[in-house]
Amino acid sequence: MTSISVSPVQAEIRAFLKLAIPLVSAQIAQSATGFVDTVMMGHLGWKALAAGGLASFTFQVFLNVLGGVVMGVSPLVAQAFSAGRKTRIEQVTQQGLWLTVGLSIATMWIIAHMDVLMLQLGQVPETVTLASSYLNVMLWGLFPAVGFAMLRGVVSGLSQARPIMFIVMGGTLFNIAGNYVLGFGKFGFPRMELAGLALASTLSWWGMFLVLIVYLFKHPQLRIYRFQKWYQLRLNLLRELLVIGVPIGVSITFEYGLVLIMTYLMGILGTDVLAAHQIALQTGMIVFMIPLGMSFATTARVGQWLGWQNLEGIRRAGFVSSGIVIGATIVVAIALLAFRQQVVGLYVDIRNPENAKLLQLVIPMLSVVAIGHVFDGLQKTALGALYGLQDTRIPVLLGILSFLGVGLVSGYVLGFTVGLGGVGLWVGYYLGSLMAATVYVWRFGNLISRKMGTD
Repeated sequence: MTSISVSPVQAEIRAFLKLAIPLVSAQIAQSATGFVDTVMMGHLGWKALAAGGLASFTFQVFLNVLGGVVMGVSPLVAQAFSAGRKTRIEQVTQQGLWLTVGLSIATMWIIAHMDVLMLQLGQVPETVTLASSYLNVMLWGLFPAVGFAMLRGVVSGLSQARPIMFIVMGGTLFNIAGNYVLGFGKFGFPRMELAGLALASTLSWWGMFLVLIVYLFKHPQLRIYRFQKWYQLRLNLLRELLVIGVPIGVSITFEYGLVLIMTYLMGILGTDVLAAHQIALQTGMIVFMIPLGMSFATTARVGQWLGWQNLEGIRRAGFVSSGIVIGATIVVAIALLAFRQQVVGLYVDIRNPENAKLLQLVIPMLSVVAIGHVFDGLQKTALGALYGLQDTRIPVLLGILSFLGVGLVSGYVLGFTVGLGGVGLWVGYYLGSLMAATVYVWRFGNLISRKMGTD
């Protein structure tokens, strides 16, 4: 028999896709929760859509920032896994849990007082009241959501990401059913509207978190790790996690914070503009899950090659993942441009004359989201490669330059000074994303060139 040789690039593609496909599937399924929430908010009325969407994304910003901080476990676990350091993996996971607890408690207090900040930011009181009814319930789901993100980083670093997909799919199905029952008062349950949607999501997060813990203890290849003595704080290791994770969280703060600022600026432009923005935003969030899941896989692959101290493997992993992401995002962009009205029809009845103005506002926004999705995908994947190298501090500065220096400034000018409104704000965001993609790719290539030059 003749053996078929596999080139290093082909092998990397296979290894990357083995990690990326379940992670992307899990991210899409997880994002489907927000999508279903938004769709059901639309059926509760456009005011509920505006307020609920504002509250939902506010929560998502907090979750993503904290998830970024605890993401420090992924490159550390991946490196320890490649080096065969079992005890190191156990200790990183344990301290990751302590970090999750501390961050969650502090942030829950902030979320509980968001109504005051919303009013100070010029939101309509009725919108704030509705949004608070969602956030006051949703805050109880923050700890399991952050904990799930932390454990996802652990299993990704151990190349055991496939079950994440099934856990998230199960949680999503539960959340969809819970939304219908609690939000609209079915099967004898009271009609809780936005609070019911939040309760369903909270229960779903707790379920996924607990199932993932059980998986860690029961899976034959994972139960070899003895996660004992959870009560022990290892300050040196905790500090190491923070050194890697805090810059990631800060970077996400500027990225998602820019979108959050955009959302509040949309509210100043009017409730109808805010409602249109929620449709464009939720659609953008769903398709963004593809490059986001791929970025997690990129971090794990680069981290594993780092553990093997193979610079050529690191370079190959970074550029293979970027090429795959560019191809995937272009396909998604074409699909979004071709089916914009059908996408809006998923949220509201586009045949209803009352939604005519909303349709007129949202179609241009979706066009910008489709094109900008390619830039967003590349910047996120390139950033994932930098995280795999445990390079997190300089990317923070590059992120500030990109998302605040370019994205926020240009968005405000285009939206308010030039008069493009919500569309201008979206264009500004993606100009910042394009800038970020450019500097992150440059940074990755520069680091590899310097490391190869010193060998």
